[in-house]
Formats: sequence, C-alpha cells, structure tokens
Amino acid sequence: MKAVFADTIYWVALINPKDQWHGPAHSAIAFLHDVRLVTTDVILIEVLNFFAEHGEEARFRAVSATEEILTNPDAEVVRHTHEGFLAGFALYKARADKGYSLTDCISMNAMRERNITEVLTHDKHFAQEGFTILF
Repeated sequence: MKAVFADTIYWVALINPKDQWHGPAHSAIAFLHDVRLVTTDVILIEVLNFFAEHGEEARFRAVSATEEILTNPDAEVVRHTHEGFLAGFALYKARADKGYSLTDCISMNAMRERNITEVLTHDKHFAQEGFTILF
C-alpha cells in the first residue's frame, strides 16, 4: 500500500467545512485509492490547537477526527521523540532562509525516513524540499 503524508493543512481543511481548502481536500483523498495516510502526533497537536478556540462544535469535530485517525488501521501516526525533535531542529536551523515551521521540518524528516514523496497539503515549503503537493 502506497503511503501519503497528511499535513496539518489537510486535516484542518477536511474537518472544517468552511475552510477554503475543504473541497480540494475531499477531492484529493477521493482521487487516491488504496493508500496509507501517514501523519505525526505533532501535526495532531497543531490540529487540536487550531480548533481549540473555534467553539464547542469545531472542537468536537477535531476530537472525533483525531480519534478516527488514531484508530484507523490504514493510518500511521509517527510518535514524537527527542531524536525526531533534534533532527527537525537541525533542518529548521539549516533552512533559516525558507520560513519553515519546526513542525514542517519534523514532518519532512518523517517523510524522508519512510521514503514518502507525496503530501496532502498546499504548503509550498514541501515543494521547496522536493515533495509533491497533492492539493
């Protein structure tokens, strides 16, 4: 089964029907068949933090989506480790001219470790590192 990385932008768009990328996020996943979604727990933290102050209904949708991700046998959530943090921090320092977030750097390293080349996002930073953006 092919692995595709799912970035924060993808999850937020999927969960939030008012997001400008909601339709493209749904279309992208519908277009992909027989894939394993890979994300990180750092990304899930970002998703939950994003919805923390968007009201009870949005928070509920974020919690439900996170529970589905965590229990989905076709999804892999890469656990945060100190080594992963340090590797992400090293990339963050090395790309000071790019404006990458630390989460982006941790994600890019997780993708490289797993030979994943495609990412569900519209964040241009992934393209700058040679990854293929899927929406």
